[in-house]
Amino acid sequence: MSTSSLAAQMKQGLDAPICLTWELTYACNLQCVHCLSSSGTRDPRELTTEQAKAVLDELRDLQVFYINIGGGEPMVRRDFFELLEHAEHCNIGVKFSTNGAFITPENARRLAAMNYLDIQISLDGANRATNDRVRGEGSYDIALRAMDNLRDASFGRFKISVVMTRENVSQLDEFKALADSYGAQLRITRLRPAGRGADTWNELHPTAAQQRVIYDWLMHHGEDVLTGDSFFHLNAFGDALPGLNLCGAGRVVCLIDPLGDVYACPFVIHDEFKAGSVLEDGGFTHVWKSSDLFTSLREPESPGACASCGSYDACQGGCMAAKFFTGLPLDGPDPECVSGHGEHALSSAGAAPRPSMDHSKPVRLTVKARRSPVLVTHHSGGSPS
Repeated sequence: MSTSSLAAQMKQGLDAPICLTWELTYACNLQCVHCLSSSGTRDPRELTTEQAKAVLDELRDLQVFYINIGGGEPMVRRDFFELLEHAEHCNIGVKFSTNGAFITPENARRLAAMNYLDIQISLDGANRATNDRVRGEGSYDIALRAMDNLRDASFGRFKISVVMTRENVSQLDEFKALADSYGAQLRITRLRPAGRGADTWNELHPTAAQQRVIYDWLMHHGEDVLTGDSFFHLNAFGDALPGLNLCGAGRVVCLIDPLGDVYACPFVIHDEFKAGSVLEDGGFTHVWKSSDLFTSLREPESPGACASCGSYDACQGGCMAAKFFTGLPLDGPDPECVSGHGEHALSSAGAAPRPSMDHSKPVRLTVKARRSPVLVTHHSGGSPS
């Protein structure tokens, strides 16, 4: 089957998602300024161990063979390894994203002994200064220590996951060299204006010139660099980047949040894109197969304002999440449209929607802070809660 016919089939939706993201908790020891889920503090309503296991059983019956686990920091949950072991029992592969704070030598050995497991260490700067401005003081050293522990435990080819920002585009070669030095694989993803990223996107998202740098770099290195199809809007530059290159929201991907709510897109945790809950009658299966939202997303889409653009077939109109959280219509141009249409649309865009929930940690005021900007305190570690 050709890539184009496969993409056409996937737009109509599949019997089960091929990429399901599950945020296990909103609790996190860090408070990254671009966090998609505005994580920080635990929500007392998060799924219990037994509820989470029931979801895994349902995913097994649906023949979901692979899930992405994130947060928050998923290893904060006391039942983290218990859930991993249950997924393994269900023959469900797991890739989990972590800041690395809890990958101790002992935990690294435990992870290395498991089957069907992949790990992504989040790092947003190839040096300490760049990374810690975004992820918090001490986070660079935490990530590298986790990588050292995984290497020493002979875990195998873990991933280094990088969100591309205005400050780190120039470090692409350094990220690749770092991954190669660990025998790891580099994964780069797009910065979305979701969660706390809604407040930092304007200053952090790559410039138009940097978008071209990312495209050219991926054209030379893309065969060995993962992107999660983050950059299909850049296909308008010319040849298509490696990957499926389409918005899979509600078609082949979705998200389960810590409370069990199901959203069409991992990057749009907002009530407008909530399709249901795993705790409702019929569970996840009913949501995936029968929700009104997912059914509507699988209908043929209109190019809308992009209809007259000759690049629409290449870029597919760009990212739904990027449009939504910048106040652009879903059938409008991507805010980072390489032809400049998004920049023009942003100049007349209405108020952007705010994320539905915010679990950010409260800021801590110092004595001086009464007359100075409020400081956010970042924690570099701690015990799971």
